[in-house]
Amino acid sequence: MRVLDAEFVKNFIRTANDGWEQGWHERNGGNLSYRIRLEEVEAVKEDFEPKEWQPIGTTVPKLAKEYFIVTGSGKYFRNVIIKPEDSICIIELDEKGENYRIVWGLVNGGRPTSELPTHLMNHEVKMIATGGKHRVIYHAHPTNIIALTFVLPLEDKVFTRELWEMSTECPVIFPEGVGVVPWMVPGGRDIAVATSELMKKYNLAIWAHHGMFASGEDFDLTFGLMHTAEKSAEILVKMLSMQPNKRQTITPDNFRDLAKDFNVTLPEEFLYEK
Repeated sequence: MRVLDAEFVKNFIRTANDGWEQGWHERNGGNLSYRIRLEEVEAVKEDFEPKEWQPIGTTVPKLAKEYFIVTGSGKYFRNVIIKPEDSICIIELDEKGENYRIVWGLVNGGRPTSELPTHLMNHEVKMIATGGKHRVIYHAHPTNIIALTFVLPLEDKVFTRELWEMSTECPVIFPEGVGVVPWMVPGGRDIAVATSELMKKYNLAIWAHHGMFASGEDFDLTFGLMHTAEKSAEILVKMLSMQPNKRQTITPDNFRDLAKDFNVTLPEEFLYEK
């Protein structure tokens, strides 16, 4: 089977285009990766042309010999749907999880996303935490989430509570809450470590003044998680533009009732009295 005929590749391309249409990927902003299933790799392996090994920039031993499809560094999400061979690639990791090589894609040259260390460290953390269920890591620049990082305290409990209050769906869809990374230079190991630490607890991590990372089992769940959080942020931005204080909102006891009816666990640390 050719790579572009595979269902996982079609879903990858659709997710990238959905993010572009949401306005979350200006120029070459954002990145997406998927840990490919063994049977999916076997189905397209005949289309591979392995290149030279390159250092990842970090070590992810639990991901040794795994394959990933990822967006390319400097590539535009708006072009993924029309020029996938130039915009994305499939990479293979070596037996130590220290190096990668491109086996398909980026036909006009280039390398995987500059955020590859963050993606792979998050993949490793989520693979361990979920028993291998999580396979997608998605980084986007959702406008309203970013705006809120300039006006809300950069604290997990504050962002979690505010997003929960703006939409009843939120505590059901991300009951574990959201984490916040203070501003750091993107693309390096330090921010990768900080993000992966948060991903041990959360499926959403906000990068202050930059964007957000989401982790999920498949493309629909991961994109839906990002979309839900950003819509809640949009509601909060609109509310704050009308007046700074809420006249009424969802209370801690309301959240506890919701948790009981929807059979989710909401950490009490987020149900504080204001």
